[in-house]
Amino acid sequence: MTTVISGAYIAPIVGDEIPDGYLVVEGTMITAIGSGPAPIIPGAETIDASGCLVTPGLVNTHHHLYQWASQGLAKDNTLFEWLVALYKPWSKMDAEVVGGAAAAGLGWLAKSGCTTSTDHHYIFPQGRGDLFAAEIDAAQRIGVRFQPCRGSMDRGVSDGGLPPDEVVESLDDILTATAEAIDTYHDASFGSMLRIAVAPCSPFSISKELLVESATLARAKGVRLHTHLAETLDEEEHCLAQMNCTPVEYMEQVGWLGDDVWFAHAVHLHDSDIAKMAATGTGTAHCPSSNARLGAGIARISDLLAAGAPVGLGVDGSASAEMVPLAGEVRQAMYMQRAKYGPTALTARQALEIGTLGGATVLGRQSEIGSLEVGKLADIAIWRTDGFYSAVDDPVVAFAYGQTPPLARLMVGGRTIVENDVLTSAPQDEIGRAGADAHRRLMKLAEDVL
Repeated sequence: MTTVISGAYIAPIVGDEIPDGYLVVEGTMITAIGSGPAPIIPGAETIDASGCLVTPGLVNTHHHLYQWASQGLAKDNTLFEWLVALYKPWSKMDAEVVGGAAAAGLGWLAKSGCTTSTDHHYIFPQGRGDLFAAEIDAAQRIGVRFQPCRGSMDRGVSDGGLPPDEVVESLDDILTATAEAIDTYHDASFGSMLRIAVAPCSPFSISKELLVESATLARAKGVRLHTHLAETLDEEEHCLAQMNCTPVEYMEQVGWLGDDVWFAHAVHLHDSDIAKMAATGTGTAHCPSSNARLGAGIARISDLLAAGAPVGLGVDGSASAEMVPLAGEVRQAMYMQRAKYGPTALTARQALEIGTLGGATVLGRQSEIGSLEVGKLADIAIWRTDGFYSAVDDPVVAFAYGQTPPLARLMVGGRTIVENDVLTSAPQDEIGRAGADAHRRLMKLAEDVL
């Protein structure tokens, strides 16, 4: 299948923008990009993108898809209060809940321009089915590239951790299950639709031994490492009290700095932390809406970028950032940096780059996705910047400021999965109902602990 996208304003991220240009997609790949009239290719599908902005598909670097089923709870709590309240219902989820929540969450992401998403699943109640397989099945149904992280917690309340003991696993069980997930699902090939990462949850819910052993396992298997870090001041106080160091210093001690590592949030960083992360290529998943919802603070994204550290965007779990679209995080990231650091702190183009090539770099996929270049995968978003949006002369500004423009087309490896703002890879209404059903099922399963 050959597709020609013509008459578009193209923001390739790498190289100059093209005010009136074309893209040619053959199979799963971008094979041509240029300025002026598109080539005529017999038998090709032609998409008239006049009045549209074409960007790479957005990349989501942090999520908890199961949380779609627990939206709207613990509405005015800090992170630790929110976690204590929600660990109880989460302990009751099963594979049916996770499958429905993941389908809705990934469908919603696709409708906001996301072509690649990670997920961090770290709660595995016993006897509740294969939760990890359930979200992988959902991703295949929606048609996005997926990089789920096999998460874990081994340090419950009785060991000085935050989570209740009933939601943690033993070290041996974690390492066995994580290795099995990698061996079963991880596809390292170019253009892969499914890769696995290793992701102990956070410093206040995991042992030092789990961090060390997880890093050894991940590097032996050739996969990436992910965890939450420096999300709140409470976490820093916890690390100082129990480990006698800051969160980033702790990560350095256990071998968790490097270009195969990315941290979620990284809100509360010292200058020395930023320097270490930049020097080692350690990435950050910036989740501005979640950080705002929980009152966690505003991450030093401008400083990380200035230092040369990789930064991507994340929507975080739907229970801490209800119904947040990934495209909306481009605007949120830009505005929150400006609110704290001034109007030049982050430009529209920098914010768009964080959401595309930045995210691809954080996930180690910058040679495949994140920019529109010949030889890269055809993960492409076409945004309507005509109509009301045409009052703004600069289409990138029209996209990044204000409400996100309508999504005319979203392609993953050349396959259309969203058209005219409607999910087409799976029945949109059915996917929406699956998310609602997952919520109702979880609330029923957890009614004795709510």
